Amino acid sequence: MATRGPARREPVRPAGGRRLSVLAFVGLVVAYLIVLHGLALTLTSGLVTRYAAPGTLNEMWRGITLPEAVSVVLVVAVVSWLRWWPPVLRDDRPVQRWVVVVPIGMAACAVVVTDYAALAGKGAAFTLTLLLSAALIGVGEELMFRGLGVTVFRANGFREGMVALWSTVIFAVAHAANLLTEGAGAFVQVLTTMVAGYFLYLIRRRSGGIAVPAVIHAMWDFSLISGQVNPDRPYPLSLLAIVTMVVLAIVVLVRRHHIEPAPAPGPGRTR
Repeated sequence: MATRGPARREPVRPAGGRRLSVLAFVGLVVAYLIVLHGLALTLTSGLVTRYAAPGTLNEMWRGITLPEAVSVVLVVAVVSWLRWWPPVLRDDRPVQRWVVVVPIGMAACAVVVTDYAALAGKGAAFTLTLLLSAALIGVGEELMFRGLGVTVFRANGFREGMVALWSTVIFAVAHAANLLTEGAGAFVQVLTTMVAGYFLYLIRRRSGGIAVPAVIHAMWDFSLISGQVNPDRPYPLSLLAIVTMVVLAIVVLVRRHHIEPAPAPGPGRTR
């Protein structure tokens, strides 16, 4: 994510859109988290729940589905007010073709890691609600962090390396809110979320928009949550998600100088 030269350039406001400062975006993220977690805590008051591990349909719609739906409405309203839909939905800064290994690796891992037996035991209504919940998570978080986040840093003149860094850091720190309910164990989640956030940023640029990262994000969360719906039964296959992250991180680290497109040959230069 490193970049050469200064971290800032001339700000470029999205065509026809309003201006949003970085500080205002941080405030928006805080408001988003208050709405999301506040609603979840209110709706699950009196229930014994674990983070991202709904044991019943009642726990899931109260703790995940409805709060995530409200957060999506909030983000959609903000993007609409800013008139930022084109730069939020589309990305015109491609990366090299090999980066496709990131979405392919994450999607393949999600398919393998999903606990199909546990979902079959929970029934169709539970599984479909989990699918909807994961879709809402993917759409809401991608619109907020890879959509608004990436756009706001670009619009405020940050060079692309810093766009990647700060949008990823804010995404990871936002998940630190889970420290309030999960304790120190959430630090591991913050670290893995930072890696995943950078991967999703690369997927946005490789695919040319927000749709593919939202789908990959939803698949990833669906698979991980499915492995926790039976709290009394350990699901070792979930460890494959960590292995996948490590392998992809090594690949990206080794190939980090070959992420940006190769410069076009100029006068007197050949490929």
